[in-house]
Amino acid sequence: MRWEALFADLEMQWEAAEAAELDSELMDRSRREAAHLRLIDRLRPAIGSSLRVGVQAAGRESGGVLAGRLTALGVDWMLLREPAAHEVLLPLRCVLWVHGLASLSAQPGHEGPLAVRLDLRYVLRGVVRDRSSCSVVLSDGTPVRGTIDRVGADFVEVAEHPDDEFRRARSVRAVRTIPLAAIGFVRRTV
Repeated sequence: MRWEALFADLEMQWEAAEAAELDSELMDRSRREAAHLRLIDRLRPAIGSSLRVGVQAAGRESGGVLAGRLTALGVDWMLLREPAAHEVLLPLRCVLWVHGLASLSAQPGHEGPLAVRLDLRYVLRGVVRDRSSCSVVLSDGTPVRGTIDRVGADFVEVAEHPDDEFRRARSVRAVRTIPLAAIGFVRRTV
């Protein structure tokens, strides 16, 4: 009987050590997997969700926080639909924090080869084709209102004109060239 008790005790110790080792391995794996996650992987499952986003462009237009439904996402940008029927195109590099994300994450690297090419410049070229008036808010909070005329490799040109007028040569007061790195976000009415 003493041998049986000894073997039972050794077996329980063995099982406890195996369980502890498995728990440790699972925690280590989880940490390694989390280390590969990017912000875009955290945002992808949130498409359609309402979020609050802290932004660098902490000027009069935003107060440092944007709120809306995440409607689209690219490799270096996100698109929020604000309750006031505005769309906000936000470069991910300007995001300070995000509130409202679920615990889910997408698999890293699953955006596909086409999505990788749909960067901020590509989306801004769509705004150029649309010819809609917008407000380009710089990273220091300065708003530049007008129509984006051209998107280069690392800059945009905005024709500044009154908000209540379409972009016509006679209404353009100035054309401002803005480095892409200086853009905090772009807001336009839907």
